[in-house]
Amino acid sequence: MRIARFSIDGNVAFGAVEGDRPDELVLDIIKGIPFADFELSGTKVPLSKVRLLPPVLPNKVVAFGRNYAEHARELGNEVPDAPFAFFKPSTSVIGPGDEIQYPSFSEELHHEAELAVVIGRLCREVPRERVADVIFGYTCANDVTARDVQRREKQWARAKGFDSSCPLGPWVETDLDLTRASDLTIQLTVNGEQRQLGRTSEMIHPIEDLIVNISEAMTLLPGDVILTGTPAGVGPLTVGDEVAVTIEGIGTLTNKVVKRG
Repeated sequence: MRIARFSIDGNVAFGAVEGDRPDELVLDIIKGIPFADFELSGTKVPLSKVRLLPPVLPNKVVAFGRNYAEHARELGNEVPDAPFAFFKPSTSVIGPGDEIQYPSFSEELHHEAELAVVIGRLCREVPRERVADVIFGYTCANDVTARDVQRREKQWARAKGFDSSCPLGPWVETDLDLTRASDLTIQLTVNGEQRQLGRTSEMIHPIEDLIVNISEAMTLLPGDVILTGTPAGVGPLTVGDEVAVTIEGIGTLTNKVVKRG
């Protein structure tokens, strides 16, 4: 099931996305919230009539860096022996169609296509064999990075945590099992030109290891998001660019870069 979060006539709701052709997609509005038992209302709204929002509002976004060997090498970094985590604040999250605001303190903004894992239940110290039980679903992400700031400041809070640096969407796909999610095509285009192309099977540390690693240290809440790293091919974004992340079996997340007002 594809679960979207949307607004219509000033109201915000979740809905199940139905249909195959982009111009015929509809939302069956969900009664309640998708992280608990819910029912479909049967009230359906054309997707073209709503504004898609970030599919979840995470309490925290935990991101893992240098989790694809070729990406680590392309930036001159060593491949880490263990998962390497950092955080993006909830204020960095935007949805499909929202604008990526080029930060005034950077002159080198980069795209990073990533598979995002959405947590479905409160959990801590998750054993590897139970990881699938705590996953709600998967969505597309773009770990937008002020690369010059990242190099200059060494730690990544401003470089990767600025407002609008975490586009998520267009919805959460809940029907992918962990085995399938671990071998998906992930690609990114800028103005229609392919920049990144890889497979999630190229991760150094698989999804199970990432969730075990971070849940050893902290409690994960329903709606929290885990970013799993980016394949090689990261590169610059400029004002006016349209950047699209497409992940097999999930969908396409598209955002435009604008000058920060």
